Amino acid sequence: MKEVKIGVDTGGTFTDFVIHADGKIVIKKIPSTPKNPSLAILEGIQELLERFPLIIHGTTVATNSLLERKGGRIALITTRGFEDILFIGRQTRRELYTLKGEQRVPLLPRQLCFGLDERMSASGKVEKKISLSELREVLDKIKKFKAEAVAVSLINSYANPSNEKIISAELKKHKFLYSISSDILPEHREYERTSTTAVNAYLMPIISQYLASLEKRMEGAELRIMQSNEGYISPARARAEPIRTALSGPAGGVVGAYRLGKAAGFKNIITFDMGGTSSDVSLVDGKIRRTNESLVGDFPLRIPIIDIHTVGAGGGSIAHVDKGGSLRVGPQSAGADPGPACYGKGNLPTVTDANLVLGRLVPEYFLGGKMKLFPKKSRDVLERLAQKINKSVSETAEGIIKIANANMEKAIRVISIERGFDPRNFTLVSFGGAGGMHALDIASNLKMPRVLVPKNAGVLSALGLLLADSIKDYSKSILKTADELTGEELEAHITELEERARRAMKEDRISEQEIRIYAFLDLRYLGQSYEITVPFRTRNAPQSSFISAFHKAHKKLYSYHHVERPVEIVNIRIKAVGAGKKIKLKKMMSIDSKPERALIKKQTIHYKGKSHTASVFDRARLSTGNKLDGPALIVDAESTTFLPPSHALEVDGFLNLIIQKKGKARG
Repeated sequence: MKEVKIGVDTGGTFTDFVIHADGKIVIKKIPSTPKNPSLAILEGIQELLERFPLIIHGTTVATNSLLERKGGRIALITTRGFEDILFIGRQTRRELYTLKGEQRVPLLPRQLCFGLDERMSASGKVEKKISLSELREVLDKIKKFKAEAVAVSLINSYANPSNEKIISAELKKHKFLYSISSDILPEHREYERTSTTAVNAYLMPIISQYLASLEKRMEGAELRIMQSNEGYISPARARAEPIRTALSGPAGGVVGAYRLGKAAGFKNIITFDMGGTSSDVSLVDGKIRRTNESLVGDFPLRIPIIDIHTVGAGGGSIAHVDKGGSLRVGPQSAGADPGPACYGKGNLPTVTDANLVLGRLVPEYFLGGKMKLFPKKSRDVLERLAQKINKSVSETAEGIIKIANANMEKAIRVISIERGFDPRNFTLVSFGGAGGMHALDIASNLKMPRVLVPKNAGVLSALGLLLADSIKDYSKSILKTADELTGEELEAHITELEERARRAMKEDRISEQEIRIYAFLDLRYLGQSYEITVPFRTRNAPQSSFISAFHKAHKKLYSYHHVERPVEIVNIRIKAVGAGKKIKLKKMMSIDSKPERALIKKQTIHYKGKSHTASVFDRARLSTGNKLDGPALIVDAESTTFLPPSHALEVDGFLNLIIQKKGKARG
């Protein structure tokens, strides 16, 4: 009996399943159960549990717990005098010129922040040891406050964690859930380290309870949890470090788009995931790009994470007229309930309603014909909006689409042009329920050469889970210039982290042959506040090659560099990859079939102020090698793709839709 692998992506509206069994892929969509996400998961996989499947799960439990502030009750133990660090923060403001002060609500009350009389120097010298009697007094107080987890972040513990280790040993004896900063983030910058450690503690009770329930109900299955860094981890590590699962939702989509794009021959892609509430974009230049700084709600996190930019523009984004009489779209969303007006419950115009009025949706085939739409309700709400701005219904609908597209184009510019990349050198990979209706206009406005719409675009995030590797990240602060550190010393630091990574991989039953180790350095010019991450290359290049790589990266980002200026090594980073067996993407042979067999009907669409007759095709009946000219609509069970009049598509060997302007050969 062949191994069964299941990718499970839990969303706000649906839980998506991609099941690989007996050499075939089966797609499932089941309504989510937000109060207990495990119920929908178990419903989708129940009949397969007897085959002991490998299940890779992308979860939003951590993200939602943070955004809704439904984590555990936590306490903080820190160095005396630093009890207010989470309340002071960096004193940065999101809106620099506003006269209204920002309200910040920390994760814990001040009375649960405890300072110990200990001290570690920045060089790692123990200036004052932990007093066990004082520590035990603090733990007694924490017990009285009924804290569910404890965060520990001592000053300069990144340089020497010995005092934190003493505290963790005591916490273990007292059976606390605990989060230790030297384990979670052994780097300088006290506020970010303390914030990340506190958020991790805050999530521990929720994630521990959720995973314990899930594992109990799927006994016999091998469960893995998707991280935000493009890889998965064991449930045990997810319970100890739940912070690594925050923002794991969009990560599977980026991994899936990367693997599909690479198989199709496109190594430089920009991923575009458009759902009902928001759109996520990410740039891949031959590899998935990551960042070490992110923000979830009000909480800064300093962990390796896929560099994803999110904008509040989705199918449910509400169109309205502002005080100045201008048409606006979003960021408010109608969500799934009541949803767009065409769903039958809502009474506000949305992007989906605009697409329906313009003829870019086929009501009888929406979600494979499983969901009824009400076109008249869309027209009614748009008519009311059109009267406010003195435009026709079609003009208003096109205006809504243009504004939504402009918001999403701006997001793509942030991850490309603002970071030194030209979008004209990238293919746009569009997925998510609403992406296919907007991708072509967005790509055209940004002068991107083509759009790739994958097969099963609506469940690509779940497919991406089955294409991911096991990944673990480790880091260590150095804070010395390259001249102060010998090559041997640097190698010793890297070897120490590599050995730690290999031990952790082997604990997860990953063989030595499957482990790949990649080393990186965070570098900056001496005196700068922020750093750039570059690969560390010692085995195939001179020891100083990372210096020239840094100068080159600095010039690309900021248009200048200083060759003569000292370079400081801030952090060492190790990325360990367990490249196990993944499902294979099958390439289909071209067959002699006419695309006309997939033709369903013809319908009128409106595009750029003109009416056109568009052909509607059933995507499931299109074959490799089929070619179509716009205007056309390609419908499947999860999404619709709009092919404008000036574009043409070809179905490739992986059943992706490769779309370009007419007259351009595929490149």
